[in-house]
Amino acid sequence: MAAKRADEGRRWGEGGGEAVPPAGGCSMATKRSPEVGDSDDDRWIWTATSSFAYGDDDRMGSLAKKGLQQYLLQLQHHPLRTKAITAAVLSAISDIVSQKLSGIQKLQLKRLLLKVLLGFAYLGPFGHFLHILLDKLFKGKKDSKTVAKKVIIEQLTSSPWNNFLFLVYYGLVVEGRPWSQVKTKIKKDYPAVQYTSWTFWPVVGWVNHQYVPLQFRVIFHSLIAFGWGIFLNLQARSIAAKKD
Repeated sequence: MAAKRADEGRRWGEGGGEAVPPAGGCSMATKRSPEVGDSDDDRWIWTATSSFAYGDDDRMGSLAKKGLQQYLLQLQHHPLRTKAITAAVLSAISDIVSQKLSGIQKLQLKRLLLKVLLGFAYLGPFGHFLHILLDKLFKGKKDSKTVAKKVIIEQLTSSPWNNFLFLVYYGLVVEGRPWSQVKTKIKKDYPAVQYTSWTFWPVVGWVNHQYVPLQFRVIFHSLIAFGWGIFLNLQARSIAAKKD
């Protein structure tokens, strides 16, 4: 029996990475093991998915673990699409929470769909390409000096732009207000929003660039942005209420 399993295990790793699982092994696995030249992100994903794939039958019975495995595989093979969908889902949840906290009794579906669109079409892809650009610019270095430079660049470019864009999008598209009202609102309240951002996001950025693999930085950022999105929604909503 041991010899049979050893032979099956060898066949599992042969054939150019084809998935031929050993008996009693797993129902899903990555298509190949890590090789020389793979990035740290690829090795991390392979290790994570393999830890689920080679578990006992009882462990494989967990839907949560299967879901995580599938998510990691999608993130590895379709990173842009996966990050865009993740940003859209988190934007939706964030807006639902914001609507409830602001006292809205009936869920505003139009507003919700517009937030999902923003997450899918802009926030996810923007973060994906931003982190790739920063990593190429600094050649993947992770020393403290390089991380500090990445954080400074991020906070002086993408942070002010994204906060400004959100307030414009919320006023013009989500609420349908005229530009004159949106402009007045931004002039009055944008500085406070950006100041709050600079007291919070640099720490998140440092942790993200220093400790999180490139492939997962947008996901980590999106998870933290979940709470930040609630803050921005409530801020924009309170300003709108004052206008009314």
